[in-house]
Amino acid sequence: MDWISIVLLLFGGIVLIVIEIMFIPGTTIFGILGVALMVFGVIIGFSKFGAQTGTFILVGAIVVGAVATVLGFRSGVWDRFALKDTNTSKFNDEINVEHLLGAEGTTLSALRPYGKAEIYNLTYEVRTLGNYLTPGAKIKVTNIDKEHKIFVEQIKTQ
Repeated sequence: MDWISIVLLLFGGIVLIVIEIMFIPGTTIFGILGVALMVFGVIIGFSKFGAQTGTFILVGAIVVGAVATVLGFRSGVWDRFALKDTNTSKFNDEINVEHLLGAEGTTLSALRPYGKAEIYNLTYEVRTLGNYLTPGAKIKVTNIDKEHKIFVEQIKTQ
């Protein structure tokens, strides 16, 4: 009965750790439970069978856990869950913004230095040259670079 308990604890611990690494990384609950089961199995091995057998159980658990983890990574299981697509689009990328040079508008959000502004009743992502602007500030488009970044500055009211 003691061997069966130890094997089940170690196997359950390894399974939980592999689940943590492969399927739900970052949750830590399964990893902590897996390590706890393995430690508990090794402790039982030391207490029931002595230091020599306990050491054999400890080394065996570490080796089997490492082999299971390496085989899991090499088998390609992780590839099914990994994100392979890349988002390369930008906010103003598909919009012709050249006509906005010199246009005036109003900030919709705080510009720190990026934010949103309304120009000609459309919303654009804009940037200041380092100044922070509050929502509702009157702005003017001063520059548009080749990446369609719209640079604005606050209009000084008198």
